[in-house]
Amino acid sequence: MLNLSVRNIVKAVGGEYHGPIELIDREITGVSKDSREIEEGYLYIPFVGERADGHAYIPQVFEKGALITFSERELQLDVPYIKVNSSGEALKSLAAFYRKGLKTQIIGIVGSVGKTSTKEMVASVLEQKFKVLKTAGNLNNEIGMPLTLLNIREEHEIAVVEMGISDFDEMTRLAQVARPDMVIMTNIGECHLENLKDKAGVLKAKSEVIPYIKDYGVLVLNDDDEYLTTIKDDRRIEVLRYGIKSGNVLKAKATEVTPDGSNGISFKLTLGKEERDVTIPIPGEHNVYNALAAAVIGAVNKLNIDEIKEGIESIKTLSGRNNKIEANGITIFDDCYNANPVSMKAALSVLKDAKGRKIAVLGDMGELGDTTEELHYKVGEYAGTCGIDMIVLSGTLSRKIAEGALTANPMQMVCHFDSVDEMTEFLKEEKKSGDTILVKASHFMKYENVVEALKKEKV
Repeated sequence: MLNLSVRNIVKAVGGEYHGPIELIDREITGVSKDSREIEEGYLYIPFVGERADGHAYIPQVFEKGALITFSERELQLDVPYIKVNSSGEALKSLAAFYRKGLKTQIIGIVGSVGKTSTKEMVASVLEQKFKVLKTAGNLNNEIGMPLTLLNIREEHEIAVVEMGISDFDEMTRLAQVARPDMVIMTNIGECHLENLKDKAGVLKAKSEVIPYIKDYGVLVLNDDDEYLTTIKDDRRIEVLRYGIKSGNVLKAKATEVTPDGSNGISFKLTLGKEERDVTIPIPGEHNVYNALAAAVIGAVNKLNIDEIKEGIESIKTLSGRNNKIEANGITIFDDCYNANPVSMKAALSVLKDAKGRKIAVLGDMGELGDTTEELHYKVGEYAGTCGIDMIVLSGTLSRKIAEGALTANPMQMVCHFDSVDEMTEFLKEEKKSGDTILVKASHFMKYENVVEALKKEKV
């Protein structure tokens, strides 16, 4: 890896080296915090978690060929290690050092909802012309994002990196490490309100990234988001905007947006003076916004409109994120990785346009602070207006979703269960051939088990 000798790692993290002198100028071949992923020449970073202490796996990683490990304590083992005060802080320091030596363009993805799907869309577009690294899964926090940067290799021309936060100052710490060349801000929604309090707080926290965009870099904003429109142009960086409804001058705009049920959504893309008809093979208007953000980034990187169209139309879904599954005569929208009010409503709008009997399987949303019950109720009100045939729920907070749905539509069929298992058994009996079923809740509800049960059970 570029410039990552043991000597330079020790300097970068301010650590204390314990090991043979002949190792000091050897370069590592990779970095991992997971002992199962260690390969020959790797640096292992042990973390102390609620369930396990990574230090316990240090003997195993050397058996697998690790070159060196961090440690937060003195080791009574005959292995080379770098003593650090905090594995987390050392990881960030190492990633920041590595970032400084990279020629790779870094694109940061910031926002309340849609970071992962936007990342996938941007990568799909850029891959038409460049060698791209993208965040794996959801590795977007103060551990995952530095690890993503440390996965960049010399052949990667561009890295598309998610930057996720839940509190003030977290984005500052991420941005100090990533120093992005470009940043996309997708939206400002009601999420992590336990710490950020309201949408103004969310905007403030997300905007911490802006001072760390490199000079002459680019900030890409969703101009249909009322909070993002308050961000002013900056002489130091170029601010480019995209949208569907905005009447302002935009770098990329969508018109003639036409849903095609569960098959996807089409629109006319306007990019500068050029236009193309584009079809996204994933339903939902929010995916049009993702495509517009990707179009802006593609254009800045000198892709032509046909290359951008090809990249958008090549996008694939991810498990747990509006992933369309055809199984045993039914269509399942697996969107159970996480949930907040904005993403809930977006998912319901997708279901609204589906064919056949429509069933929404919803659950609790986390980290919404003092407004938790009110926000669940509002999601229910929206669900009640969507023409959905049946709303099926479990979880304590989801009782408020049920109340809201029945207030908006007293004739709405709503079924609430005390446990996920009871709800799952009901769904297995209730589902019929031709149904479209949305499964959506915060990750702690473990609704991925509901998806698996529905996939296996024949109609």
